[in-house]
Amino acid sequence: PWLLVAELVCLKGQSLGELVRDRMAAFPASGEINSRLAEPAAAIARVEAHFAEEAQAVDRTDGLSMSFANWRFNLRSSNTEPVVRLNVESRGDIPLMEARTRTLLALLNQ
Repeated sequence: PWLLVAELVCLKGQSLGELVRDRMAAFPASGEINSRLAEPAAAIARVEAHFAEEAQAVDRTDGLSMSFANWRFNLRSSNTEPVVRLNVESRGDIPLMEARTRTLLALLNQ
């Protein structure tokens, strides 16, 4: 992988830091948000039901992942702690990522 990274740096004429910054700006993320919930399974089911019609793809390989036109999230229960972990990403739209994160947290905490 490092040879591919070195090649990309040479081809783009940017530093590795600049390339990483550009990718992070293209896909803003919430970072992992941990929430302690009394009934994690019920909360995850509530989130899935809320977004079921809007989702373009659903994957249950590692918790619940749902993808939409311009954003996606992953929500999973921890195997080692009594928490659920939430990650939200968008395609270059920080306000959308922040709004969807607030919506998801509100659904989890109902």
